[in-house]
Amino acid sequence: MERINDTLKKLATSGSFKERYEQTKRDILQNEEVKAFIDQHQGTVTRSMIDGSIMKLYEYISQSKQCNDCPSLGECKNMMKGYDPHLVIKGNSIDIEYHQCPRKVMEDERARSQKLIKSLYVPKDILEASFSTLALDSPSRLQAVRLAKNFVEEYSPEKKMKGLYFYGKFGVGKSYLLGAIANELAENNFSSMIVYVPEFFREIKQSLGDNSINEKLEMVKKAQVLMLDDLGAETMTSWGRDEILGTILQYRMLENLPTFFSSNFNWDELTHHLTYSQRGEVEKMKAARIMERVKYLAKPVLIDGHNRRE
Repeated sequence: MERINDTLKKLATSGSFKERYEQTKRDILQNEEVKAFIDQHQGTVTRSMIDGSIMKLYEYISQSKQCNDCPSLGECKNMMKGYDPHLVIKGNSIDIEYHQCPRKVMEDERARSQKLIKSLYVPKDILEASFSTLALDSPSRLQAVRLAKNFVEEYSPEKKMKGLYFYGKFGVGKSYLLGAIANELAENNFSSMIVYVPEFFREIKQSLGDNSINEKLEMVKKAQVLMLDDLGAETMTSWGRDEILGTILQYRMLENLPTFFSSNFNWDELTHHLTYSQRGEVEKMKAARIMERVKYLAKPVLIDGHNRRE
């Protein structure tokens, strides 16, 4: 059997092979990202390094970067699904390091959040919500969708942006609109977290016994974009209002993190809900502190119309 080295030597001296190789090499070196990398490392990258790393450079240009050529995480075209290549210098050669792509980062974050906080579960129709399927059958719904779209189009983690407080009767589509915002942000490679408030409060209470409460609070209060769904439907206690809701809102207010809400209550009704605890205690000042944070974080937006659950 012919030795592999002898075979490669024959290929290298073959006219057709050399021609294809030289054309491939020219294509690689004309790639804008490769050119930018070489320019960035002028004085370090030598001709011999380039010649010795051609296969790595070919591997690099053949793959998608930052999810640009992949329709979804499941249809990732890269050698390592969910990871995109980055050129680096290692010793006397150019090599590739693989980092998680934006979709993989978002998927892992969502999976970790869902595993940690059971109350993140939302119905399938909310998870699949989009602006294109929202009914625009009332002026208030049209205004709510317009404001939501404006947020998504303008959002950047570096910008200080206020969220929205959607309120209205049962079944008018407040939660669905939150889902549409979350999905649209995901399309732009921004993560968000939707928390169904009543379930979250119940789970936090149960977490007192397993010492996971701090981890769960950290996850929620530091979410890039947080959506508190159905605020006011929970059974309010002084502890839940001050130590849980108050802690989350205080952190997000200080860090200027966008926060959305949905509720059946307007400002006055929510203030009343926060004022009276489960034991019948009247705590107007503490309720006022929470409302101050809600108003700082979000603009009230009424959504009316018929009940879509009927």
